[in-house]
Amino acid sequence: MIKLTLEEQKIASKIKRLKDAAGSHSPSIFTICEKLPELEIKVDACFLSNPYATELFLDYLKKDLIDTNKLKDVLEFYPSQNGVIADVISKSIDVDSKNIFVGNGAIEVIQAVMHNFVEKRVIVNIPTFSSYYEFARGDTEVIYYQLKKDENFVLDIKNYIDFVKSKKPDSIVIINPNNPDGGYIKYKDLRFILNNLKEIKNIIIDESFIHFAFEDDEYNLISATELFKEFSNVIVIKSLSKDFGIAGIRAGYGVMDQYKVAKLLQNGYLWNSSGLGEYFFRLYNRDVFFKEYEEVRKKYITHAQSFFEELSKIVQIKVYPSMANFALIELLDGSTSSNFVSKMLIKYGVYTRTCSDKIGLNGEFIRIAARSQKENEIIVKAIKEIFKNNEE
Repeated sequence: MIKLTLEEQKIASKIKRLKDAAGSHSPSIFTICEKLPELEIKVDACFLSNPYATELFLDYLKKDLIDTNKLKDVLEFYPSQNGVIADVISKSIDVDSKNIFVGNGAIEVIQAVMHNFVEKRVIVNIPTFSSYYEFARGDTEVIYYQLKKDENFVLDIKNYIDFVKSKKPDSIVIINPNNPDGGYIKYKDLRFILNNLKEIKNIIIDESFIHFAFEDDEYNLISATELFKEFSNVIVIKSLSKDFGIAGIRAGYGVMDQYKVAKLLQNGYLWNSSGLGEYFFRLYNRDVFFKEYEEVRKKYITHAQSFFEELSKIVQIKVYPSMANFALIELLDGSTSSNFVSKMLIKYGVYTRTCSDKIGLNGEFIRIAARSQKENEIIVKAIKEIFKNNEE
């Protein structure tokens, strides 16, 4: 069992206060560094992004904006309005721009959808990303569908469909891959769900981590955006923070019925993308960039899955199968998740996330993000040392 020294307990109390202040999310790396300068953070394995894609983005940013002195213009002048950026995105995903709503990160799209289109009753699978039930309106009933731990949190599709039909919601939420466990619903199974739930007014599919999922050996991209063309009740929400490693510039979008997009735009979502966000959306549309991105995306998937395999060899933990860029890990030696996270951060400089605030998890769980190959090695070594030192 992992135990903290008296000095570590004092620092752990400060970490807890920062976590409590952040609510159901985690304090940013900037907050940690500012409030706890005594810590030396070597690896941020709490926030979920592809570090190789960040490096690629920075290469283009330097060539396009910094070396050409155009960065001043991007910072000084207004970006294009929502509809113009939607037209840029439409060329990348082959969807009419009238069906695209641009958000200041996926979180803004989630909030807009939950407040404007979800009505009396919504079903949310748990454990999952908390904003979907936190952002529900006060007059909306949130019904939880429990994913089972003894089934590795895999969605039982037939049981789920029967559950939804019995509860008669106007909306349901499916995060694919799911957060925090990385559970993935195959494309054909997703279509099966949609075919059997045509009466549901809004089927919200969050694909924030879809670029890390795969169904073949080539790691080809998959997306429910194609299903939107077939099922008009589908709303696809896409974050670009994770796959492209650009959470700092807040870029996301939703694909939905054009009347829903029009309603949101009428509510004042006009300039909700930054200049750097617009630069990225236009970069995303360039074939040469996307070709290079595909290379680093597939490289990252390979490294992430190898990382999960290495973690699985550590006997004191259980690593749940993941098709995302993070793993849900259960502590089996009697340690608490808070002690694990604190020890990893204080002694080894590795920032991970406790899942003690996740509804639907029974046990001591943490979530660890895959990073670069070198950083992954640091994480694995630190975890092994934590348990080894604990036994001595």
